Amino acid sequence: MSIFTKIINREIPSDIIYEQENIIVIKDINPQAKTHLLIIPKKKIETINDLDNNDKELIADMFFVAKKVTKMLWISEWYKLWFNVWKKWWQEVMHIHMHLLSNL
Repeated sequence: MSIFTKIINREIPSDIIYEQENIIVIKDINPQAKTHLLIIPKKKIETINDLDNNDKELIADMFFVAKKVTKMLWISEWYKLWFNVWKKWWQEVMHIHMHLLSNL
């Protein structure tokens, strides 16, 4: 079970910024910017390469959640979004998640 699944299930604590039925947003425990959040689908999908056609709406929701959260935090004028794929490219948890970073 991934650490994100444990956070989603409230088995370990996390600083939750936003949550809806299919997505949770938490603060990264090793921030690389003033604001560093992780947008995590509650459905466990290991990598972007494991997505299927049924996941299109979920991935779109992740971007709409990013937009909503940046407005909530007053950082919607400047931020960066990214996905990592596989451990060689810094994906430390094998459960897809989108990083949201801002220096505001």
